[in-house]
Amino acid sequence: MTQESGGFAALNLHPTILAAVIATGYEEPSAIQQQSIPIILAGHDMIGQAQTGTGKTAAFALPILSLIDPTKREPQALILAPTRELALQVATAFETYAKQMPGVTVVAVYGGAPMGPQLKAIRNGAQIVVATPGRLCDHLRRDEKVLATVNHLVLDEADEMLKLGFMDDLEVIFKAMPETRQTVLFSATLPQSIRAIAERHLKDPKHVKIQSKTQTVTAIEQAHLLVHADQKTSAVLSLLEVEDFDALIMFVRTKQATLDLASALEAKGYKAAALNGDIAQNQRERVIDSLKDGRLDIVVATDVAARGLDVPRITHVFNVDMPYDPEAYVHRIGRTGRAGREGRALLLVTPRERRMLQVIERMTGQKIAEVRLPDSQAVLDARIKKLTNSLSPLVADAEASHGELLDRLTADIGCTPRALAAALLRKATNGQALTLSAIEKERPLVPNNAPRGDRPERPAGDRPDRGDRERRAPVPLAEGRARCRTALGARDGIAAKNLLGAILNEGGLAREAIGRIQVRDSFSLVELPEDGLERLLAKLKDTRVAGKQLKLRRYRED
Repeated sequence: MTQESGGFAALNLHPTILAAVIATGYEEPSAIQQQSIPIILAGHDMIGQAQTGTGKTAAFALPILSLIDPTKREPQALILAPTRELALQVATAFETYAKQMPGVTVVAVYGGAPMGPQLKAIRNGAQIVVATPGRLCDHLRRDEKVLATVNHLVLDEADEMLKLGFMDDLEVIFKAMPETRQTVLFSATLPQSIRAIAERHLKDPKHVKIQSKTQTVTAIEQAHLLVHADQKTSAVLSLLEVEDFDALIMFVRTKQATLDLASALEAKGYKAAALNGDIAQNQRERVIDSLKDGRLDIVVATDVAARGLDVPRITHVFNVDMPYDPEAYVHRIGRTGRAGREGRALLLVTPRERRMLQVIERMTGQKIAEVRLPDSQAVLDARIKKLTNSLSPLVADAEASHGELLDRLTADIGCTPRALAAALLRKATNGQALTLSAIEKERPLVPNNAPRGDRPERPAGDRPDRGDRERRAPVPLAEGRARCRTALGARDGIAAKNLLGAILNEGGLAREAIGRIQVRDSFSLVELPEDGLERLLAKLKDTRVAGKQLKLRRYRED
């Protein structure tokens, strides 16, 4: 099947959209894209059941861009996403696919950023609005007509939105939009709460369900490291000290990051080069040839630039920036471990990216073990080992070839052979730290929310007694309610709306059935209906909130 007669060309996308897709290097649509694009182009409402990593962003972005009118300077499509990170990813995808559509503007609307520029972009006619529900409701309170012209609505990862407690916000958003809109809902699961939304707000929706394929990469040793975003370069340099690699490829998200990291590596003496979409094809070929023949040892690349890269020397892959989806992760680490050879892949994870780590583990069916930065002793041992390996081949005939020179230099300088050897070592190591204290100063800090073993313990006197914390909890119960306890609390990043959303989503309860929710530092209390409580707790048995098991149990107050 040729590109002209099949693939994306057969889906009746707008020619400029098709050209942008081809420019990204994609040739064949994924299953969710093949089934969803014609439905959305035809104007039908749709429910798509698909996991992250199946290509669902393009499944709704491509047809929506084909349907909007670039000459109309007004919001025409709204995409709702549960988190800031996903909203930014979706907005970036829309911008990529709209590159050849002059006049099309995309705005990402999320909390933690100034509201003024966001609202201004919407009022100035951004056709595509990608938003988190909470921040969008903030804008609606300022201007209730901000969504009046939107005729395409997409709910991306709807189940996650409910788990995060956005049910009320979604209802506010639905009411602020024209009833004649097209509504598309994507969700990995379809619990009763999602079905209820579909029944209320979608018109005769078409259903698309994609079975995800579990991907495994068994020949590659995988690990992840928790770091802060501004410590990535320091972490990479520390890891390179102890990793025994032949050739290595590092993946980052932006062209500028390839240049910055390659420069940092070169400054430390590594043979490194950048590979990104701005590099001409002939230069790209020279970089790859240099990696193959050993003139280069490290390439820092973006995903697009590394497509088709096959260099047998590559023993390691560093995911310096988190990939956008599991398929990209599998594609990246597949650059090593070729033809039955062993490979090693390291993934740097910032605290806010832990959720994507869990998605990758779930989709690949493999646990990615956590590792720590090498300690000062490990770095010192590695440096001395490399120095030993570089000097060992030279020792055998050194005395015969340079013995007389040694005698003359020690006599001329007036020093011992030991002092001269030490001076030559200092010159050879070029100021590299070779003591524990000096190496300790070079190490990046551990993130504040790293595993507890990496953080200083609070003095025992600073910790409230567990019994005291529990005794603060009871509040008189309303009749017909029972109080339940979960070990998840504020220190786990949990808020009351997270617990409410998860219970509504997985328990199938009405909002009024759930009473008071109390979130403490190390636990939370939730009031639930006494009638049918055991059945409800059984339904919630496998529920996860913020990536951790909810594990609700009846709370005994005696």
